[in-house]
Amino acid sequence: MPRYMIISCGVFYREVCHCIATSKNVVDVIFRDIALHDLKSTKMSNALQATIDQIDHSRYDAILLGYGLCNNGVANLRAPIPIVMPRAHDCITVLLGSKKAYDKYFAENPGTYFKSSGWLERDAGNKQDGITKQLGTDKSYESWIEEYGEENAEYLESILGNWKLNYKKMTFINNGIGDIENNRTATKAAAQEFGWEFEEVPGSPRLIEKLIAGDWNEDEFLVVPPNSKIVASYDAGVVIASAH
Repeated sequence: MPRYMIISCGVFYREVCHCIATSKNVVDVIFRDIALHDLKSTKMSNALQATIDQIDHSRYDAILLGYGLCNNGVANLRAPIPIVMPRAHDCITVLLGSKKAYDKYFAENPGTYFKSSGWLERDAGNKQDGITKQLGTDKSYESWIEEYGEENAEYLESILGNWKLNYKKMTFINNGIGDIENNRTATKAAAQEFGWEFEEVPGSPRLIEKLIAGDWNEDEFLVVPPNSKIVASYDAGVVIASAH
């Protein structure tokens, strides 16, 4: 019976736990904080490599990654046993269940900001190193006035608030796991606050299921041989393995 260790972003906490519970394989799991995405790619890669290095590799047949390429955050990862990951640029592909589903939705709905149960539950404003804290966008306009004065607060609002202009829709990915009604309501409220359209689409845990099941077809998964590393391919395959 295969034994795997999966290292996963906390955004997939419920999906990964659900799939492990229903899998015939023996699977251990390490979750990393969602804020890891917001660090520079080299810091994220170094943190994940440190996690890989701490594993007793003799106990496992492979290390599974609950990550996409994530802005090169998984680049250069290697282990003395195989590493397996989805061929995905980011978590949205994984949450929707396939790259095809993501590409179709993205082409038809540019300017979309996504939410899922995992994002809502794990991105609760307590991230010490997250991008919102680094930029200060986790703070209210009133707190900026108190800290920096009204004139500076207006400037910060004009600069840091501009990211919202890149979006016009907030889409909730419903994967059927967790408190869907509460998370749907929270997403609707956030969309209304930003003046964006709200939409709900069905998600799918199929990529996580296949990852944990060991069903790794070449089109959807990269299997990195022992001591090779993950490299961005800059094509439809997203990632490749390199021995150099």
